[in-house]
Amino acid sequence: MRVVFMGTPAFSVPALRAVYEAGHEILRVYTRPPAASGRGMKQTPSPVHSAGDELGLEVQTPQNFKSPDTIDAFAALDCDLAVVVAYGLILPQAILSLPRLGCWNIHASLLPRWRGAAPVQRAIMAGDTKTGIAIMQMEAGLDTGPVLHALETPITADDTSESLHARLADLGAFAITQAMARADKLMPVPQPEDGVCYADKIDKAEARIDWTRPAQEIDCHIRGLSPFPGAWFEADGTRVKVLAATPIDTQGAPGEVMTSDPVIACGVGGVRLDRVQRAGKAAMDGTAFMNGGLLAPGQRL
Repeated sequence: MRVVFMGTPAFSVPALRAVYEAGHEILRVYTRPPAASGRGMKQTPSPVHSAGDELGLEVQTPQNFKSPDTIDAFAALDCDLAVVVAYGLILPQAILSLPRLGCWNIHASLLPRWRGAAPVQRAIMAGDTKTGIAIMQMEAGLDTGPVLHALETPITADDTSESLHARLADLGAFAITQAMARADKLMPVPQPEDGVCYADKIDKAEARIDWTRPAQEIDCHIRGLSPFPGAWFEADGTRVKVLAATPIDTQGAPGEVMTSDPVIACGVGGVRLDRVQRAGKAAMDGTAFMNGGLLAPGQRL
């Protein structure tokens, strides 16, 4: 199959490699332009850009697809399919309608649940017990197109956004090659109206831990935001990220430091802080952090 691949972050790379290794002809890779990063604000190519270069593929980095020249250059490829995964640019209808099979998006949820920007984090934060990959026929709406193929995976009690993100990246790579192998037999299934919800981009302000919530909800909140941007609380004016915690059966005023483990009381039950990180410092276990003097039994957060 003659394919155009469109993606940007590390999440997209397993799919690019899988399509390449399946023997499809990748005519061009589109990715976001290099971004400034690091202390020297050096222009750094995206993970997909680096992977495309490694595979010897042509890589292009347009700012957008508003220019007729950019659209014409895409049209000239005469591709069968565009595979899109976490690209980060809006594709106009002029692009969506050009490939023979259209544009297929690898989306990290079981649509119509968790349309939008942060489906992995939101699924964990909401306490979902399963998620998956949907291969969606793209249309002008936000993740509204019919689903061509889907695979499920459980969300375990130990999953963080990092672990689930990695698993879904691999599952997406597997799912897209499955779908491409059966391209002429797939039946698009319109998304039902029931169950639609949106995975809004994570706002750093909402990452603050609300100790009045039940411990199980706080645990989901922490895991869904670990390691980035990180659920956090303040102790003596210092912001502290919680990277890992364990729900504990305890009673106390919400936000009260109950023990030197340390265990913090919640609205129902409590959580033991297993791994935390202060701004500009290395992550450490909860007991070592407690010994640093910012927390003490009886303190209220």
